[in-house]
Amino acid sequence: MRYRTIGQDPRNRREVSVLSLGAMLLGSATDEETSFAILDRYVEAGGTFVDTANVYAYWVTGSQGGESERLLARWIRSRGIGDEITVATKLGARPKDPGTGYLDNAEGLGAKTVREAAERSREQLGLEKLPLLYAHIADPATPLEETVDAFAGLVAEGVVGLLGISNHWTWQVARAREYARAAGLPGYEVAQYHHTYFRRAADLPTRPSLEDHEGTVGGDMLSYLRADPTMSLVAYTPLLAGAYSRTDKPLGAEYDHPGTALRRAALAEVARETGATVNQVVLSWLIDADVPAIPLVGASSVAQLEESLEAVELRLTGEQRARLDGSGEE
Repeated sequence: MRYRTIGQDPRNRREVSVLSLGAMLLGSATDEETSFAILDRYVEAGGTFVDTANVYAYWVTGSQGGESERLLARWIRSRGIGDEITVATKLGARPKDPGTGYLDNAEGLGAKTVREAAERSREQLGLEKLPLLYAHIADPATPLEETVDAFAGLVAEGVVGLLGISNHWTWQVARAREYARAAGLPGYEVAQYHHTYFRRAADLPTRPSLEDHEGTVGGDMLSYLRADPTMSLVAYTPLLAGAYSRTDKPLGAEYDHPGTALRRAALAEVARETGATVNQVVLSWLIDADVPAIPLVGASSVAQLEESLEAVELRLTGEQRARLDGSGEE
């Protein structure tokens, strides 16, 4: 396993594995025995960065979420896991009522909600301190400053370590971080966004919602992160839910453009040269990119996880990386 430091303040920064394990469906769609086996194998391989959210997985169970956090708590207790594992969770998207979705009925990022949701996650995870807490989705009804103040208050109280942000426009990220700096407050140091090798069509309209992948990394976000490398990037859905390698997982309309075919050909070529799978090439490309990302991978079996773990040791040559970067650019 390889490792990377996230965060700047020595009191809260963490050294985490360059491959993060997504626990979204653990404890709901994935049964407990299989979930524990996946987590055990991840840790055995040196993995130290597990991701969840208070909203996971309400759409499977018809609840308000929390199944993943509670599954992780049971695993942590049963295995005697301590501070060596960085558990990241998110708040802000939990439905206010069971059986509803987050789009029109999310808990939001108001100060009172932030405090209550963080406390609920600490209880459900069985942790005295949340190592990394994200603002999950944008809340247009709450000023950014109110949310930043609320998150900073949790850090000051010692119940949260690092702060992260996900699925916000780049300008919102920049404004929130600028406000925190000016006020002398801890700010967001980790960005979690959808990021992968294939690129979305640039001319498709987007709205600030997960359904439209507003959380997809674009040129503006990459430029921002390149200019300020103090912020770490975590890439969710890096393997497009299996669409790189499975014919039964078609790509969405956002990838229906000529550049996708060119990039697919380049991936296949590099995979043949390295003896790796296409998925492994994608993960390696992300890990060692000029704006390095920590891929966040899910797994419904230990076998699926093994493929991702093996990608960590794959090192692409400069020529291979340049070929991949240049494909589809015309």
